[in-house]
Amino acid sequence: MSNATLIGIDLGKHCFFLHAQDARGAQVWRKKMTRKQLYVCLASCPVAVIAMEACAGAHWLARKCQAYGHQVRLIAPQFVRPFVKGNKTDFADAEAICEAASRPAMRFVAVKTAEQQTLLALHRKRESLVAERTATSNQIHAFLLEFGIDLPVGALAITRLPVLLDDPVHALPPAIVSVLLRLHQRYAQLGGEIAELETQIKQQTIDDEAGRRLLTIPGIGPITASSLLAMAGDARAFKCGRDFAASLGLVPRQHSTGGRANLLGISKRGNKQMRSLLVQGARAVMRYADRRTDALGRWLQALLLRRHSNVVACALANKMARIVWAILAKGGEYRAQPAIA
Repeated sequence: MSNATLIGIDLGKHCFFLHAQDARGAQVWRKKMTRKQLYVCLASCPVAVIAMEACAGAHWLARKCQAYGHQVRLIAPQFVRPFVKGNKTDFADAEAICEAASRPAMRFVAVKTAEQQTLLALHRKRESLVAERTATSNQIHAFLLEFGIDLPVGALAITRLPVLLDDPVHALPPAIVSVLLRLHQRYAQLGGEIAELETQIKQQTIDDEAGRRLLTIPGIGPITASSLLAMAGDARAFKCGRDFAASLGLVPRQHSTGGRANLLGISKRGNKQMRSLLVQGARAVMRYADRRTDALGRWLQALLLRRHSNVVACALANKMARIVWAILAKGGEYRAQPAIA
């Protein structure tokens, strides 16, 4: 193990497959280990570069490797796949991880802190609760429609469901009434859980110094700012604001050949939820664009005159992402620039 300078680890739940290389790229050893054996190996082997795919459990293991003194490189799985030689096996994946990590132009994923992972878990839980509440609402609408009752759209109609069921005009079977009341109770319970999570997320954002600076950006509220803090990791890992916006899928896709540039729609890479939050925040700014007298407002007003609102929303979301990178990477807060006469 003393000659190993680069170790690729194919992560698993119970078993891990390791491929070690020396400074010349030649294989030194490869082993299959359990979780406990892996910890002993990493703690006892000399300092090396540890490469892994950025998947489940990778960030926690990366922090553990850093505590042992190793240098960690996390790689997005789509960048590892082209380096797999022959059939896909666990050892072939570990070797491909080593090959990808040794490329000088490879892009690496910043290691998230425990606080960022906790914040991300809160957002994931909130998203699942919102999806479950929407499904519950749709189920209530569908069951009522089966008995000829078209419930109006919106949360207010769901809150009035018990009054509607008590109306003698709607002669519903007692069994379906019981089901609908149970769904109504579940809908209210989900709303309370979502509100509790949002309160916790907002408070954490306000208590965080970087979160307070993000809240100064137009179109970014506590939920978006908190999600950015959890997803962005170390913003200094990106060279510029455009790279950060590209990681969120807010830049055009390209299909260029023969020296001719062909730009398509946005790439939609990265986290869908994060991109959706930025676009919705951009639409909120667009709604009152005519009231803004700063440089951003004038730029937005001029763009709305010649482009579709969907295009303008994506362009503004791109600009917001670049501002987010500047604030997280360089410090400071957003200051509105005066419009040029």
